[in-house]
Amino acid sequence: MRRRFVIEAVMVATYGHLLVPSRPIDYVVPYSSIAELYEMRDGADPVMDDPEDDVHVKMKINELITFFEDSLNRKKIEKAMQVPWRASSPLLLNDKIQFTVIHAVDNAHYGELFDPIETELLLTGLKLGVPLLSDQFEFQDKLIEAEVPVQVYDIEDFEFAVEEGISASELALYDEQDRF
Repeated sequence: MRRRFVIEAVMVATYGHLLVPSRPIDYVVPYSSIAELYEMRDGADPVMDDPEDDVHVKMKINELITFFEDSLNRKKIEKAMQVPWRASSPLLLNDKIQFTVIHAVDNAHYGELFDPIETELLLTGLKLGVPLLSDQFEFQDKLIEAEVPVQVYDIEDFEFAVEEGISASELALYDEQDRF
């Protein structure tokens, strides 16, 4: 069974270990984060502080863009973009990794606390009941402070999330214990 995670597309390009998981993975990606890849690739601002790392990550971003622009993948994405909250058919990168692109729609419920991409990530996680992967400590802190009922894993805990993770029932049990 594939483990599913909601993630920004750029994180897959930035963190190489996400492309070599120990188990099959389905990365659920809001479309807006794919659009952001073009800005990062073509923008003058560096993605990474180290110039060599920046060149490498921009190359990986370009590879990911090429993958999403593949004619079959593009058709699947375009079909999903016709209706809000529609998910694409799986886009197969290899035997262990597939992407599902979702036409996430920002809404005002969390829009005041989070930027549009963060809002789409958390709403996607909530709507699908899928944990988030993030490298943004501020975002993770805001999720906790706002008591958003979505599970989030730090990128550094990726292997734990893939291998063991915390089930929804365990999470509910922890939540129940915190109330006492």
